[in-house]
Order: sequence, then structure tokens, then C-alpha cells
Amino acid sequence: MAMTNKKISAVTLCLVLKMIGAAVASEAQPANAASGPLNVREIKAYCLDFNWAATDRKRKPFAAPGTWASADPAEHVAWYKAMGANVIQTFCVSTNGYAWYKNGVVPEQPGLKHDFLPEVVKLGHQQGMLVMGYFCIASNPVWASIHPELSYGAPTTYHIPYTDEYLAYLSASIGDAVRKTGIDGFMIDWLWMPERSSTAGKWLECEKNLYRQLMGEEFPGEEKLVRGAPQYRAYGRKALDRCWRTIRKAAKDANPRCIIWLTTNQINHPMVINSDMYKEADWLMNEAGDKKSIDAVKAMIGPQTRLITCLASWNGQDATKVVPEALQAGIGLYGFTVPRNDGGLVPLERILSRPVSELQGDDRNIAVLVRAYHGASNDSVSDGKGGFVEPAAPEAKPASPK
Repeated sequence: MAMTNKKISAVTLCLVLKMIGAAVASEAQPANAASGPLNVREIKAYCLDFNWAATDRKRKPFAAPGTWASADPAEHVAWYKAMGANVIQTFCVSTNGYAWYKNGVVPEQPGLKHDFLPEVVKLGHQQGMLVMGYFCIASNPVWASIHPELSYGAPTTYHIPYTDEYLAYLSASIGDAVRKTGIDGFMIDWLWMPERSSTAGKWLECEKNLYRQLMGEEFPGEEKLVRGAPQYRAYGRKALDRCWRTIRKAAKDANPRCIIWLTTNQINHPMVINSDMYKEADWLMNEAGDKKSIDAVKAMIGPQTRLITCLASWNGQDATKVVPEALQAGIGLYGFTVPRNDGGLVPLERILSRPVSELQGDDRNIAVLVRAYHGASNDSVSDGKGGFVEPAAPEAKPASPK
């Protein structure tokens, strides 16, 4: 629903005042270091994904604001513990544009029952787990509704140009979440340019101005800035790099030990290869899940950067192959799936009570990851108590008489 100009002005003023308050607070108080463990030897991560509506549609919409707002932090931490994960990836702000903690720069999920993220952090740290948040960089329907002149609507794809105004909002959002919630770090997703096919190739005036600002030349016309054109690629790399620098500064100013986890579904895309973000990211994940693409970027990362692979139904990877390859290569493991009940959980009993060979999609991915996280083989069976029983070794046959 479109807002009137008066409403837009009022909401914008409120957000600006909040951002100013957050900035003043950050100057007046030292950044709090994360209270949880600073590192994990092997990254064993998972995400109950609040981003998407729980539908069977191939092209899922974003979850409506307030979906899973009653999620219980204790139940969620217990679920990740049962998984055997040592990294919980949950949310600062999910794709619908609302936050998963209270009294922040970004408005909270409507009806949010618990102060979800800080409580998950507290409980996760008690269990020795890292707790990571999440920001979707190129999409935010709340921002789009407040600033229609600064966003290509709010389609379920990349729709935000990285203007000064948006980067200020993003910086304030990140700094606020890192300071207030105690997270060990956060994943950044969808760090891409606006999806031109969803805008019929048209450019907003604000992005034309951004082009002039970054490139130091007049805007050459939309027809010359099509996907794949060298001029467009050069502009895109500058815009993405500036956005990355904003993200990194906001995070590290708030907590120098904050882990920035960059995920990309096109890890070898020409706009991001050999970029500063690859050199400076703490964790870098290939969401497509194939090891070949990970191997191709190893020479582009920094000495501190840890590599991660991903298992999810969309990428079609075979978990029984990906997991052992990753473990052997020292690559971290991660998976995600949409919750299946009102509490934002996925019941594990039904999955773990069946052999891996009988499962498909995310159920199969979960089954393989749980066994790997517990140090069990894919042939093991659940003992119903959170552990696994390996199959008995076949009895040796007596030697035949000579």
C-alpha cells in the first residue's frame, strides 16, 4: 500500500532520529565484544530460514511480516543442539525488512513475542555455539515503502540501488544489531546490483545520480548499460565495493571481532571475483554448493577467510558427496530450510528415524549433516536419544580347511 508524502516524511524522520541516536550511543559507549566463543575449529552451521513463506511454490514469496513471531528462543537453541551444530545462523533483519530483536533501528517483526535474537545469543553461548545474524542487502520492502523514489518497488529480487541514503540506513542497522544483540557476526546475502529484468531496463533518477557520483562522468543512457557491458560491470563493481566497505566499517566499528559472513549464489560472477570483499570477508560461502567453484576462488581470499559450502534443495547438490569432500578439504558446512510449524521449527524425529537413502531434498540434507555433525556415518541409525548407532561389522567367516 502506497504511503502519502506526509507519512513518508514522518517515518523517514523517525528513522533518521533513531539512526542519529544509535550513532551517538556508539560514540558514548565502547563496542561490546561478543561474549561467546571466538572461533570454531570446524564450521558446522545451519539455518531455520525465516526469509521465505512456507509454500510448495517453486518461486516462493517473502514471509509475511510477523510470520513465526512467536518463535521460542529456547526451543530453537535446543533444535540446533540436537542438530549437532556449533554455529546458529538466524536473523537480525529478514527479507521482509523487519527485525528479530526489539527496540532497534529497524522495526521489529509485528507481534514479536520474545526478544528473539538476543535471547538466542545468550542461550547459544551457554551451549558453546556461535550465533550469527543475517542481513539481505539488495532487498528490503520496508525501505522500499518508506522511500519509493530510492527503490525499484519491492519485488522478490534485488531492488535497491546503493545510494548514500540507503548505505546510511544499512550502516545504522548493522551497527545497532551488533551492539545490542551480542551476535558473534552476521551473514550478508544478496549483495548484488538491482535486477534490471524486473525494471524493464529502466533506471531511477537516484541511481543515475549514483552512476555519475561513482564513475565521475555523465550517465550514458540505459541502453548502453545493459548486463554484461564493460561500462555497466565497472559501475557495478564500484557500487558493490562501496557497499561492502560500508558493511565492514559498520560491523568492525561496533565490534572489531565481529565475523562477516559473505554468501553468494554466483561465487565466480565477474562483478565480485578478485574483489576486496573476497580478501576481507571472515567467512565466504558458495551457496551453489559445488566444490569446483570454491576451488576457483581460493587464490582470491584473504589469509583469515574461511570457506564454506552449502546444502539446500534449490542447489540440487548430493549431500552424501558434498559433505565428505568438504570435511576432507577443511571447508565449513552449512544448510538451510524453511520452517514447517508455527514455532519456526522443522521436526527432526521423522527425518532422523529413517535411513538417508529413503530421504530427498532438505530432509536428506539435514539427515546427512546431522550425522556428520555428530561424527556418525551415513549408514548409522538414530538411537532415539540424540545419538547414532553404527551398523555392526559383519562377522568374519571361518577359514576354509586346506
